[in-house]
Amino acid sequence: MAEVEVGHVNKYFDKIGVGMIQVTQGELSQGDTIHIKGNTTDITATISSMQVNRQPAQTAKPGEEAGIKLDTKVRQNDKVYKVTA
Repeated sequence: MAEVEVGHVNKYFDKIGVGMIQVTQGELSQGDTIHIKGNTTDITATISSMQVNRQPAQTAKPGEEAGIKLDTKVRQNDKVYKVTA
């Protein structure tokens, strides 16, 4: 499986389990599989819930910050990759 870098993590909210991902290139959509990698982070997740500007969204484009529900803690500046078949 190939991976394409699409952005990085800006912040993670522990209490609600949401990571804020800054999309820098490409596009993220609900149902996409992402791989988040950093110094102490290495997780793969499928996007089941996403918000852009605090509104439910199906896609996030470059320049937008997407809030994505994650079960595992991620850290600021972790790289986000979109997994492609």
